[in-house]
Amino acid sequence: MENSEIILLNINGEDKPGLTAALTEILAKHGAFILDIGQSDIHRNLSLGILFKSMHHNSGEIMKDLLFKAYEMDVNVRFTPITAERYSNWVSMQGKNRYIITLLGRILTAKQIAAVSHIIAEQNLNIDNIVRLTGRIPLDEEQRATKSCVELSVRGTPNDRQQMQQSFLELSSDLNFDISFQEESMYRRMRRLICFDMDSTLIQTEVINELAMKAGVGDKVKAITESAMHGEINFEESFRQRVKLLRGLDVSVMSEIAEKLPITEGLDRLMKVLQKVGFKTAILSGGFTYFGNYLQEKYGFDYMYANELEIENGKLTGNYVGDVVDGKRKAELLRLIAQVEKIDLRQTVAVGDGANDLTMLGIAGLGIAFHAKPKVKKNAEQSLSTVGIDGILYFLGYKDSMLDSKLLNG
Repeated sequence: MENSEIILLNINGEDKPGLTAALTEILAKHGAFILDIGQSDIHRNLSLGILFKSMHHNSGEIMKDLLFKAYEMDVNVRFTPITAERYSNWVSMQGKNRYIITLLGRILTAKQIAAVSHIIAEQNLNIDNIVRLTGRIPLDEEQRATKSCVELSVRGTPNDRQQMQQSFLELSSDLNFDISFQEESMYRRMRRLICFDMDSTLIQTEVINELAMKAGVGDKVKAITESAMHGEINFEESFRQRVKLLRGLDVSVMSEIAEKLPITEGLDRLMKVLQKVGFKTAILSGGFTYFGNYLQEKYGFDYMYANELEIENGKLTGNYVGDVVDGKRKAELLRLIAQVEKIDLRQTVAVGDGANDLTMLGIAGLGIAFHAKPKVKKNAEQSLSTVGIDGILYFLGYKDSMLDSKLLNG
């Protein structure tokens, strides 16, 4: 290093075809060694950085040729010498933890981004990259997309991770957007299995409440359901009580309800993308097999597990067949499917809204509380509350530019 020097080259200006090629050809001609390179483009305005090492005797010639080429291509260029000590410190940062923070909402404003950035700085983390995952924003508000997402890459170790998570949770509630905080790893980029709760997750209702209304016991069942979803009563016991109240209901009402199920916003887009990129998908529901089968056939889920209602002479008996699919069973099924598909548990995703989903969310590589009850949001690592279920795609790192019509229709 004694006979060489390190120089940071920054180029700014209108992006043009061949610009990067022209500049790197100059470095190649003089035998310079590129240590790092990065480029971003915002509204056709280029920001290119090249960190290179050259010998003392030809550094002047390199910079002169770069200046001439920059003038010729009408871009601005700046040279910054970097000491060996500063470079070594930068290299040592390579082993530091990296996290991905995803900001997602119907709209994102400077206020939301500033608030998140402030928390990041307080935790002694450094932002090293920012990427917009959703499409470009038109000026006409009526033409804007229904969601906006920005992904931040940060390095370092949080001073207090639990406090940071709590701050993010409070901030997301106050400013009405979602924040995902994930450790960057090869598993984050290689998810292969996603398991969903059904009621109030894939569909915007609790089917047992719909059945109860048809049976004339809607208020009684709804009260028990709410208590169970908030974790105030054991799920299996609540399930037994609710099913018993359905005794005598004609099975024909099940098809009526299935055909009118309110499908969650974004499910069609989400399933098309997941299937295109090779995910295995599963419904793990504390609801009923009839409705799970309906959704499986409609959207092509690979697996479906739910509870089976006992039927005699075309009517519900008030009993069920087999063991109850409760929170513990959901987690067991997630593990089992991952084992059958030879998928590492860290490559799995679980999505649900109720207290009986927490165990499943906790063991998955990525657990997402979707439009969840307060207790569930507080105890889950990630939550999604402001957009449709296809918002999961951004937590997985997908960009709108990847999710175009060619992918969905090709």
